[in-house]
Amino acid sequence: MSLLRRWFDPLRSSWFYQKPIRQEALSTAQGLRIYLRLDDVYSYLAVQQLIQLNEILSEEIKPLKIIISDTAAEAPNGMTADEWRDYSLRDAQILAYQHRFGFDNEKPELPSAEALAQAEKILRNTPLKDQNFLYLLEDVFHMLWQQQYGKLRTLYVMASQHQKEQQVEERQFEHTPVLASYFEIGGRKYHAVDDLLRLTRRLKQQKLLTGNPIFLINHIEWREHLMNDAEELSEIQEMNPELDLYVALEDPISWLLLAYIKEELADYYDIDLKIYPLSYKGRDLFDWSLATRLSKRTGVQFTPFCRPTEPATLNIAKLFYSVPEEQRTDVMYRILESVWAKGKDLSFRAHVHKIQRELHIEQLTEDDIEKKLKDNDLSCEMKSQPDFPVIELRLDGKSYVFNSLYRVWMIESIFSNVLEQKYKSDNDLEHKHAESSEDE
Repeated sequence: MSLLRRWFDPLRSSWFYQKPIRQEALSTAQGLRIYLRLDDVYSYLAVQQLIQLNEILSEEIKPLKIIISDTAAEAPNGMTADEWRDYSLRDAQILAYQHRFGFDNEKPELPSAEALAQAEKILRNTPLKDQNFLYLLEDVFHMLWQQQYGKLRTLYVMASQHQKEQQVEERQFEHTPVLASYFEIGGRKYHAVDDLLRLTRRLKQQKLLTGNPIFLINHIEWREHLMNDAEELSEIQEMNPELDLYVALEDPISWLLLAYIKEELADYYDIDLKIYPLSYKGRDLFDWSLATRLSKRTGVQFTPFCRPTEPATLNIAKLFYSVPEEQRTDVMYRILESVWAKGKDLSFRAHVHKIQRELHIEQLTEDDIEKKLKDNDLSCEMKSQPDFPVIELRLDGKSYVFNSLYRVWMIESIFSNVLEQKYKSDNDLEHKHAESSEDE
């Protein structure tokens, strides 16, 4: 980085954060599309929202276009296909429980190959259109994922014997690789479940909805707490929750979530927060607009001008491991804040020395930093998560592992569920005591 940029970027960073965000209008020329796979569990959750969404779409983007793919994209973050399948089934269970989706919570499993072929035949041959097709689509997904194979075969026989394949513009069958269901409008993609609220906010902003969208009713907003009762808070704090955060230092989302968790959740719930920096992952190509929006919603400063290079991440880790363990969370927060909010270049020795002085680090550690980062990498990989940061929460003798900005809400949701189960157990115990006393 040039000397001019090292002097100018801190000023530019401050200006960047303060300036208002102006979002360009999304093109509606291609309408609103949703990509599905019959064997994708997120598609199963997504189709349960389509009827309600279609009802409030403006005529400008109707009809909702359904694209059904038979090709799975490669699993993310080096996961195998089996690891992704297991992860997505567990994750869908959590989403279904939180947002009250229909789902087989007892023993979720992928539909059989025969059932998938029958379902595709039904959807290809049906003459139903628009809202009626969406009702059929949801029913077919329920049959697949609830293993209602008798009902599915009955529909298949009727579709095979009495109907032929239909050519309908609003639904297409393609080989486009799809990992998990997503919407597309104006060239932008939105995760079908995780980004549904963001999508509907955008559509409403462009006056493309005729009514108020009510989706994901138990969604937890940024800077809003699920638990406000003093007694409940005290009970959670007494459980001594611990949270491990595995962060890619060059990833802005890792910084934003680390700062948010530390500022908003760790003190509030008295969480013992520990940071595990990872070796350089090359996460330099990121969605700037997404990071900027997240920055505004979380109230955490972010600028993209000095994202760390590989040498910079090693310098950050060296500073981090040069302080006692009990100070490391605060130190990492201050280091990354200087990078992502103040435009400091930590591949530049003068900036490293300045931060070292500010942190009162007299001597940098002589430990093998690369080995420490590799050890963290191994621990993180064993958790089999598709994105960063990886989060492990330990509470009341149990461990919960999740990842990314889309699952931070799980921290408070887990707290709430643990207390709910505790109260239920206590009530059951009191009830048994009362019955036993009556019998005596």
